Amino acid sequence: MFRSVRPYLEQAGLDEPVVCYQGAVVADPRTGEILRHETIPLELAREALAAFAAAGAHVNLYVDDELYVAELNDYARRYADFQNLPVTPVGDLAQWLEQPPTKLVAVGEEARIAELADEFRGLFAERLFVSTSLPIFLELASPGVSKGSGMAFVAERLGFDAARTLAFGDGENDVELLEWAGYGIAVADAHPRLQAVADWTCPGPNELGVASVLEALLDSRS
Repeated sequence: MFRSVRPYLEQAGLDEPVVCYQGAVVADPRTGEILRHETIPLELAREALAAFAAAGAHVNLYVDDELYVAELNDYARRYADFQNLPVTPVGDLAQWLEQPPTKLVAVGEEARIAELADEFRGLFAERLFVSTSLPIFLELASPGVSKGSGMAFVAERLGFDAARTLAFGDGENDVELLEWAGYGIAVADAHPRLQAVADWTCPGPNELGVASVLEALLDSRS
């Protein structure tokens, strides 16, 4: 969510466009202006919500940078506390929804999310972007959405190209980003799909792998 990432951008002093919501939103941190917003068509979102309800899955629904859930269960509370976000329970999500949402996220145990991912890839093949982020999150977005498409938008706006872009990732939802970038780096223990498309692998967070790569790159150019 833009609202969840914005405090970190302010702390870091970053004011260039930021890619949010799996690439569905690109926003200007300085003004709050939404530069790109690719929503899920309303009837398709309702179809996906009904499928999740039939599967008994908890779903986070994102509309206008707000978080909605059917009920305040443990999954909703943990997610809201982790992100320090307000969350609004509205009952049956498919009946409540009246405008195209930005994203849907099912939250559950890792094994169950893996099952749902296979099921939803079959149900919504080519109609929705379906991917896991963390192993406990299954993310659904408009079919033209990915981190790669979001970065392509930013690149065109700022005037740089993919060939001169370095990208890092660790989750399945980073595959399209690393495929788009001229040089893609998977962080240690990344999702197998990401490792398969990466040009190289760097150490993990405990070893400051991303920072080490960036520092080495900057040193080489000084």
